Amino acid sequence: QLRLVESGGGLVQPGGSLRLSCEVSGATFNYYTIGWFRQAPGKEREGVSCASSRGEGTKYADSVQGRFTTSRDNAANTVYLQMNNLKPEDTAVYYCAAKLPRCGNSWYPTNLYDDWGQGTQVTVSS
Repeated sequence: QLRLVESGGGLVQPGGSLRLSCEVSGATFNYYTIGWFRQAPGKEREGVSCASSRGEGTKYADSVQGRFTTSRDNAANTVYLQMNNLKPEDTAVYYCAAKLPRCGNSWYPTNLYDDWGQGTQVTVSS
């Protein structure tokens, strides 16, 4: 079974940056598409980005486009989420999740993803 472990969360001031990591084990990493999601208190879990396994590229939610960048290091079995110009509304628990085969146009429904990490807290506050 696939195992995903997020790290890199923390407290940052508005305008600051953080880089989250999602390390994947238990299966052939290159086969899997990895999505980043977040869930703020009292809100539904929402898609942030998607990094396809097939070189399709990456997808982003409108709310983070131009501020967040996701990348894959297949040698390290890790996907990164670089978050710049953070805003208080980015505060949430961030999760990574895996699915097959690629992002596609509709990559954000959570029920498309079979395996999830435990999450890492990101707090943006002055």
